[in-house]
Amino acid sequence: MTAAQLLLLFVAGIAAGLSGAVAGLASLFSYPALLAVGLPATTANVTNTVSLLFQGVGAVAGSRPELVGAGPQVRRLVGPALLGGACGAGLLLLTPEGGFERIVPFLVGAAAVLLLRPPRPTDTAGPGRLVPLGVFGVGVYGGYFGAAAGVVMLALLASLPGSTLLRANGLKNVLTWAANAVAALGFALFGDVVWVAVPALALGLLIGGLLGPAVARRLPTRVLRLGIALAGLGLAVHLFVDAWF
Repeated sequence: MTAAQLLLLFVAGIAAGLSGAVAGLASLFSYPALLAVGLPATTANVTNTVSLLFQGVGAVAGSRPELVGAGPQVRRLVGPALLGGACGAGLLLLTPEGGFERIVPFLVGAAAVLLLRPPRPTDTAGPGRLVPLGVFGVGVYGGYFGAAAGVVMLALLASLPGSTLLRANGLKNVLTWAANAVAALGFALFGDVVWVAVPALALGLLIGGLLGPAVARRLPTRVLRLGIALAGLGLAVHLFVDAWF
């Protein structure tokens, strides 16, 4: 791999780390960068998942203010996230690429629409009881494919009673990192990871992940919510075109 390719991965990693910590869209930058340096799709996917471990470390560290008092929610939801990530990684390793990618654009689009409409307090009691199941489902998706899993997780966590967007974003950083970590372990042991690409991408992801939560705190909540939702809708359209045409 050339120096120019490694520099591209590093710069894409910073952009991915920032967007991942703020909006759950890390793979919007990191995955295409791996494709651009010549990796096949599945190889790029598993290499991206391993590299995203470092974005998660940075994002969780940067989200500590939002996570004060969130211990009970983390303990309740981290198990489903871990189990989902393991199942998703197993699906990717054991089955060929196929129809699941056709569902992904609709999941991402639905999540973006949910973010455009903040949940009312009267809306949250029922959905709140189903959140662990939803976290498991997003974990499966994240372990299997991953692009915009953070957007779906953020929309899900925003439905928790009393949740704010920043608190939901902090929880999202923890849970998506947990799901990603167990998937990355499986890929490191059994997948086709291109290790030479990991350090440059991972360093950029770590830097961007550390900076992302601070950026999110400085943005007005309505602007942040609208920006994430519009980016998610744009990605949903892109994924739809890739999967269906």
